[in-house]
Amino acid sequence: MTKMTKIIATILMMSTIVGATTLVSVNGTQITQDDVNAALMNATQGRVDQIPADKQAEFRKQVLEQLIAKELVYSDAKATGVLKTKDFENEYAKVQERVKKELAIQVWQKQQLDKVKVSNKELKSYYDNNKEEFNEGSTVHARHILVKTEAEANTIEKTLKPLKSQALKSKFIEEAKSKSIGPSGPKGGDLNYFKQGQMVPEFDKVVFSMKVGTISKPVKTQFGYHIIYLEDKKAAKKLAFTEVKPFIEKRLKIEKFKVVMQDKMMELKNAATIK
Repeated sequence: MTKMTKIIATILMMSTIVGATTLVSVNGTQITQDDVNAALMNATQGRVDQIPADKQAEFRKQVLEQLIAKELVYSDAKATGVLKTKDFENEYAKVQERVKKELAIQVWQKQQLDKVKVSNKELKSYYDNNKEEFNEGSTVHARHILVKTEAEANTIEKTLKPLKSQALKSKFIEEAKSKSIGPSGPKGGDLNYFKQGQMVPEFDKVVFSMKVGTISKPVKTQFGYHIIYLEDKKAAKKLAFTEVKPFIEKRLKIEKFKVVMQDKMMELKNAATIK
């Protein structure tokens, strides 16, 4: 590991510990955690969460190295007069023209979209004719403790089984924080709300059959052994029109916009001189 790599690794580690915004300053220019996040999102096309956890730290280190390198080169470019050269001015002018055109197109499209209106009658008609689209399945809010062996799971169940109500929940959270090997462990095993089918089958089958405020027996999955605590359960329901109205409006507006754009582009093409 090079000296620079060691420094960068330390910086990234410290940023997660103290939550500092600024990771490093290069010739007076600050590089922040937000800069790294934005560059990583751009490099992965917004799919950062799909990168395995053990690889994310390495990617972040590489991104920070790249940002530092860019600042070093830019500083040297300024110091050596690159920004005053004819080559730079010509290329900069081309970039400005491209940005101006793209921005103008974006603003024009937004203005055209803003002109598209969808009546309340159209919204209600879509809702009434597509009711099955707005059926929301049952969801549960669960916590779990994940351990490697059945023996560990049995010991935890034995500790929790005599408890009830808030005492059970509090002890479960405590056990999850100290013993769970799952990523939700530090959050007390909290998995938040999820729909049926989102978890592995063995886990899914048990959690949706439980009563609120109870724990499960050890559940074996490909990840290990789970003790589940069911915090809440919401029955399946049909979403009300008022709940889905914004979603319907957005969808119908986009559909109308596509038709409007086809007509508008034909109008512009017919009025233009294209050789």
